[in-house]
Amino acid sequence: MPDNPDHSFDHKAFLKTLTQGPGVYRMQNAAGEVMYVGKARNLRRRVGSYFTRASNTRIASMVSQIASIETTATHTEGEALLLENNLIKEHKPRYNVLLRDDKSYPYLFLSDEAFPRLAFHRGAKKARGRYFGPYPSAGAVRDTLQMLQKLFPIRQCEDSYYRNRSRPCLQYQIDRCTAPCVGFVTEARYAQDVGDTELFLEGKASDVIQRWIDKMEEASGRLEFEEAARLRDQIAALRRVQEKQYVSGERGDLDIVAVATDGGSACVQLFYVRQGRNLGNKSLFPRSGDGAEPAEIVSAFIAQHYLGKDVPGQILVSDAPEDIDVLAESLSLQAGRKVVIQPNPRGERARWLKMAHDNARLALAARLASSGSARLRLAALQEALDLDEPPARMECFDISHTQGAETVASCVVFVDGAPHKTDYRRFNIRNITPGDDYAAMRQALERRYRRIIAGEGSMPDLLLIDGGQGQLSAAAQILADLGIENLLLLGVAKGPDRRPGMEQLFLLGGNTPLILPADSQALHLVQQIRDEAHRFAITGHRQRRGKAKTRSVLEDINGIGPKRRARLLRQFGGLQGLARAGIEDISTVEGISETLAKEIYAAFHPQT
Repeated sequence: MPDNPDHSFDHKAFLKTLTQGPGVYRMQNAAGEVMYVGKARNLRRRVGSYFTRASNTRIASMVSQIASIETTATHTEGEALLLENNLIKEHKPRYNVLLRDDKSYPYLFLSDEAFPRLAFHRGAKKARGRYFGPYPSAGAVRDTLQMLQKLFPIRQCEDSYYRNRSRPCLQYQIDRCTAPCVGFVTEARYAQDVGDTELFLEGKASDVIQRWIDKMEEASGRLEFEEAARLRDQIAALRRVQEKQYVSGERGDLDIVAVATDGGSACVQLFYVRQGRNLGNKSLFPRSGDGAEPAEIVSAFIAQHYLGKDVPGQILVSDAPEDIDVLAESLSLQAGRKVVIQPNPRGERARWLKMAHDNARLALAARLASSGSARLRLAALQEALDLDEPPARMECFDISHTQGAETVASCVVFVDGAPHKTDYRRFNIRNITPGDDYAAMRQALERRYRRIIAGEGSMPDLLLIDGGQGQLSAAAQILADLGIENLLLLGVAKGPDRRPGMEQLFLLGGNTPLILPADSQALHLVQQIRDEAHRFAITGHRQRRGKAKTRSVLEDINGIGPKRRARLLRQFGGLQGLARAGIEDISTVEGISETLAKEIYAAFHPQT
């Protein structure tokens, strides 16, 4: 960059003071804000390069705003990398590539006790047991738990729920658990299922299949054909899962990191492979520093995502960062073993990397093509609720009735911040006390999530309930009874004057409501979902109420089929004539006994 006589920062004088050793530099503007944090093997050469050439307009814009530069010398480039990462997280500079801190990875946890529990885990690994993962997202853990429950009947309920059972729950009734809570399975038999689960999570599904084949043949030899058929079906199910999850020829741990950029935006696609199993992938959309290059994004991602956390033995990357050797060395020291960052794999791994890159391009294209409003609202909701990632799938329930009659519950679904109407559902509520909204909600939630547990649909990341803490606690209890955990619940209560913009949001376990400003994008999204659920419920209720008005009361009387109904209407010239008839007159119709005539009369004269 040529000298600028109007520039307030004298970079030539400053450069003479810099060391030629490693360190970290922080570029600040006139307001004292940190605009950029970087590291260098040679501080003087690296900082000086900004003033001799501008690699792109982004850098040129940043340099034109520099008012001061602060530096910190370090002993090694590895120390500089760690310090740079910490400073980026602290200051969140405008021109750095920034990733939202994931707090911690989600894992599967298998407890160490007589009848172990398989559960979702995030945070410090303090409890005794085994931890499997990490997984790319909470949704990936839930999907795996749901899949494992179909293969291995290990309990997933909370210990407090488990210890206070007097009879088996729904999971036992649908063959998802062997009910150790009430002694329906021996400790030895349960341990076999636990062992099979561990083998599967260790990437040894083939060993499990072989064991099941041996048991199937033994059962067949004993002429226990029902047991043999059950094992046959389990083997087929496990083979299907194996085909979906296993990565060809791979038995170790590795991550695949691919970056796509377009129009100043970027997408990082991350695939997790553990013990040869593909645990899933996730898309991250970093703030790319106004058009950072893919290699710079890869470097920033690796530093911010892995330093201080678990790291696999190999990381495949779509673009080689300049500091690849320093990153690999730092991660190896952290892990206590060699960590390889490989930018140009061959053979099968090259195909995996291409697949990840294609996914990154598709995800970025979809994000850029989607509604900007929906994207902003979803990001605002993520921030308002302090979530690790935006809730990709949200569901909201509402109840509608007229003085307790013809009650209808609605369930609307939003995917990526937009309505997904093909997944909308209505539930006609029956056999409850009229006007009991809690009972109506229980019936709707049970019917909805029993189907999802059975594999008919996907579990949401966020469930919205129209109501305050009471409704929220009731919904949480219903889900607990179904064995559903780790589903984020949000109650949406109307404000004091029931005016739009005054809503109070309640998270389960929180005592203080979250009140967002009336112009909050997050609040607008919540209002949209709630109003859509309300609209869908009212529409269903009106349809049901209209149908009831046109329905003949004769259709509700047992023993009155189409033929008898036709005879009655012909005999009396319609419903009005039948309503005026007495019991003796009604009983003269062919096929109508005196008892049935009394029921018909009572249907038209309920007060008598």
